[in-house]
Amino acid sequence: QVQLVESGGGSVQSGGSLRLSCAVSGYGYNAYSSYMAWFRQAPGKEREGVAAIDTDGNIIYADSVKGRFTISRDNAKNTLYLQMNSLKPEDTAMYYCAADRRQYLLLPRYNFWGQGTQVTVSS
Repeated sequence: QVQLVESGGGSVQSGGSLRLSCAVSGYGYNAYSSYMAWFRQAPGKEREGVAAIDTDGNIIYADSVKGRFTISRDNAKNTLYLQMNSLKPEDTAMYYCAADRRQYLLLPRYNFWGQGTQVTVSS
């Protein structure tokens, strides 16, 4: 059983910053040997891939967050992070982390998902 637990969401003003965390647990499963990603979903919209990292540390970002968001992981803490800077009202959404042993980049096909953490950005 794999568990992903997100934290760090909240309400900030436009231009502010937040850091999301995703703690990974489960037998034989860890952050550095898995393909992992952050997604977000705003009300009435489809789930959108934000950033993904593979087992070699290669990273991709959605165009909408390039230069503002940074995905990283701490292997010792078995935790995935998303540093979000220069936040905009359009970044408001529920943010989810996802993991799988297969690579899905920014496609929402991952097998394991967290419960989500809400990010609200006010203008």
